[in-house]
Amino acid sequence: MSDSVEQRLRAEADHCYQWSNGPGATYAVHDHRYRKILYVESGSITFTPVDKSPIVMQPGDRLDLPPGTRHGAIVGDEGVTCWEGQAK
Repeated sequence: MSDSVEQRLRAEADHCYQWSNGPGATYAVHDHRYRKILYVESGSITFTPVDKSPIVMQPGDRLDLPPGTRHGAIVGDEGVTCWEGQAK
């Protein structure tokens, strides 16, 4: 699956990279100056945009966050591996 997720991301984004975290890892609320595109390769993660419903993501799911979108995240029970980049 990793090749297809990576290939899909590279077709629409620059500065692509893979990252992973263990179960229960959390990200404090933050934002990005660029449009962020993210694909989940394995595991799960829940993004928590400020003032919006949580976005639960599983393998193969895609997230497109506009610049300046304030959000946090919580990694699921199995950990998570993602690919992300800056939209072209």
